[in-house]
Amino acid sequence: MIIFDKKLYVSLTCQKTSHTFTKIAFKPLHTNLFNIVLISFFLTIGCGKAYSQEIKNNKKTLPAGKQTDKPVITEKPTIVVTDTIKLDTVRPKKTFLDGKVKYKAKDYAKIDQKRKLITLYNEAELYYKDVELKSGIIVLNYEKDEVYAGRIKDSAGVLTQYPNFKQGGSEVQPDSIRFNFKTKKALIYNSRTEQGEFKIKAAVTKKENDSVYFLKGARFTTAADIDNPEYYFQTNKVKFIPGKKVIVGLTNMVIADVPTPLALPFAYFPMSQEKSVSGIIIPSYNDSNTRGFSLQNGGYYFALSDNYDLTVLGDYYTNGSYAMRFESAYATRYKYRGNLNIRFENQIASERGYPDYSKTNIYNIQWSHSKDTKSNPNSTFSASVNMGSSKYFKQSINQANIGSNLNNTLSSSISYNKTFNTIPQARISLTATHQQNTQTEDIIMTLPSLQGSIDRIYPFVGKDGVKKGILKNINLQYNVSGKNEFTTKDSLFFKPQMFRDAKVGMQHTIPISTNFKIFKYFSATASTNYQETWVTKTIDKNYSTTEGKVVDTPVNGFDSFRTYNFSTNLGTTIYGTFNFGDDKRIQSIRHVMRPSITYSYTPSFERYYDTYTVDASGKISTSEYSRFENGVFSAPGKDNSNIVGFSLSNTFEAKVRDRDSTKTEPKKIMLLNNLNFNTSYNFNADGKTSLAWQPILVSGGTQLFDSKMNVNFGAVLNPYAIDNGGNVINTYNIDNGGSLFRMTSANLTLNYSFTNKNGGKEKNTQSQRNGGRNDDLFGTNTDLNDSRNSQFKDEPEDKEDAIAEFFNSKIPWDMTLAYSLTYSNVKRENQISGNSIMVSINMDITPKWKGGVSTGYDFVQKGITFTQFRFERDLLSWRMAFNYTPLGINSNWNFFIGIKSGVLSDIKWNKRSTSNR
Repeated sequence: MIIFDKKLYVSLTCQKTSHTFTKIAFKPLHTNLFNIVLISFFLTIGCGKAYSQEIKNNKKTLPAGKQTDKPVITEKPTIVVTDTIKLDTVRPKKTFLDGKVKYKAKDYAKIDQKRKLITLYNEAELYYKDVELKSGIIVLNYEKDEVYAGRIKDSAGVLTQYPNFKQGGSEVQPDSIRFNFKTKKALIYNSRTEQGEFKIKAAVTKKENDSVYFLKGARFTTAADIDNPEYYFQTNKVKFIPGKKVIVGLTNMVIADVPTPLALPFAYFPMSQEKSVSGIIIPSYNDSNTRGFSLQNGGYYFALSDNYDLTVLGDYYTNGSYAMRFESAYATRYKYRGNLNIRFENQIASERGYPDYSKTNIYNIQWSHSKDTKSNPNSTFSASVNMGSSKYFKQSINQANIGSNLNNTLSSSISYNKTFNTIPQARISLTATHQQNTQTEDIIMTLPSLQGSIDRIYPFVGKDGVKKGILKNINLQYNVSGKNEFTTKDSLFFKPQMFRDAKVGMQHTIPISTNFKIFKYFSATASTNYQETWVTKTIDKNYSTTEGKVVDTPVNGFDSFRTYNFSTNLGTTIYGTFNFGDDKRIQSIRHVMRPSITYSYTPSFERYYDTYTVDASGKISTSEYSRFENGVFSAPGKDNSNIVGFSLSNTFEAKVRDRDSTKTEPKKIMLLNNLNFNTSYNFNADGKTSLAWQPILVSGGTQLFDSKMNVNFGAVLNPYAIDNGGNVINTYNIDNGGSLFRMTSANLTLNYSFTNKNGGKEKNTQSQRNGGRNDDLFGTNTDLNDSRNSQFKDEPEDKEDAIAEFFNSKIPWDMTLAYSLTYSNVKRENQISGNSIMVSINMDITPKWKGGVSTGYDFVQKGITFTQFRFERDLLSWRMAFNYTPLGINSNWNFFIGIKSGVLSDIKWNKRSTSNR
């Protein structure tokens, strides 16, 4: 419906018949709604007639038998009002961008409509979809859908405000850039970009699409300064796929802008965005006088998932020696974490046929596992395993740790604990333990041991829950302990003979106790203990006439014995204060004493003892024994025990005036953390086989210099004298012309660790895990298959700040000091049996140089103890390290230089000597 030439045109089109009807009405200015509706009605009638005619025409096309005189209406006609003026057939021009463009500039934003340009100047920014562009100058050509960005000169004529182009996760910082919004292609000059640890700079970069870049005149490095790197790889042809890989043509390594002869015809560098990527670990070359040339520490890293991985490493020597190592770390957030290391070495020395030829197999297994308590607070599972060949840390080719070498014990423990929230509460624990003496090669292993307990029950406590008095404090408990124990040698470990000698037993214990007050100030406890022990193997002792000695014959079968005992304790706490005045530096000293007396009684269980013949020479000579000897639990006692024990513990604390005058309260200082005296008296001692009084044990300890120095001391005071043969006799020392007590031994240890570094000194956890010390008094723990980590393990994150702090304030250093003194006078030798000092010092000699030394001196043997020198040079993206052990059978040296980055960790040179062991 339109108005044209003072006439009203109404046009209706029938969509079924495609007929158009037009009605003309005059005086359109006076046309009301009724006239329009009337005109539309007549036009609709015309459309209906045309539709009926169409149906009649369609009747001829109906199939035979389906024709009818009635019109067939399948759908009602639809009337559409259309404009009689035809639409323009020329399509409108599409806008040049299909997104919103945001831009701003500090100085100006100029629009040139004639040239179709928008110019942004000084701190210009442009945002379009996922594209972010910041630069000194930005020119947008909205006719060609292109943008140009470049630098500008400052007042001194220096080019500043380099472009920063960001698209998605990719970021480029070139000198200039041209980018097309339609094709997504770009031409970039002197681009700078970072991909993981890689930094890439190229003279010309062509961006094909979002995922492919071609670079010309490129250099890539892991150095911090891409414009002035200490090293880089130069190449002219590069295909770069962000987040995935870099493929290069002829590549040459350049160090300090000096080309080296190191070159590759082509190279491939993975650059996955994942945390870890599987890949080959390139071995290092070495040689040995005893094993020949070798390739060491080569293998493969398997990035199996985000929760666990696997590293397989191996060594091979030309004389046939080889080694394998499997290392895996795993973790699941809020559940558990751990790591597993398995090492095996087949060592061949010299050549077959020579007298010094030897072949040995050594191994070591380490497993550490911890469970997050948040996963299940009622159960825990943990593992700390360090087991293997007794000589592993002494003979291993790829492990240099003197602390582990000097340690004589390897221990392991795997435990599972479960708590049942019943009333009373119950607990159960399954533990597998392993103890190994590396000197004697003896191994004691429990596989497993069972511990179970039911919480204390107070049968006489009423509903109010108040425990007061002797009767209401009576409580009982049930404990059970089971063991399956093996004692074997290193050479028989996990062999059939080890399992044949197993000791199996179970022990049930029911303790009953109570506690109460006496005269308000004394605390008393009384307890009795019933114990029943089950075993599956006993012994029978008989004299063998053929062997001429007493033979122990194992007897398999169930057997048991029962014991009980009684004990009571009485103790109190005494407080004493010595005041010196508030105006004194030391205002007061507080002395706390805790004396206690303990009485215990255990009857004789001689019914579990039998006799056997000692000599078969015709004379009857017998001796007693218990068939439960050598069992997993100790045999019951033959003699009754009637002992009174005395103990006294002391602590000394002082109040001193604080040096800070703004503080009103005095400061508390602990003078002695503990000073303890312990002894006992046996009423059943006969004076021959046993003495009444036991030696007095004295022990104490304190902390000095703000708890940085630990001081511990101890002594043994014997009241009895000795004869000329050095044997203790039943005569008091004072009655034999001596003093009241005879000091038979004493010891003093000092440990002092201090540093001026923030955060303190990091512990040597790997050495402690291997069985050694957690400090570096015996040198640093050196894993020779991975020298990329620093020996000092305290590199600052912000090195520039560290350098500034170095020159402005202090030189970072740390020191660990240990002193040990032992006195022995058991048989009147009256000598210092041990007197040694050990010290370890680490210091930042310069901001880039670090040095350290571990050494000591034995005043008794008059010789220098273990000594190690270590140096390290920070070469920015490189690291150079050297350590040297000059003395003893462990003397060796090790030199390493290589790139710190894990991406290029295979670019290294490592040279070391072999120890004399």
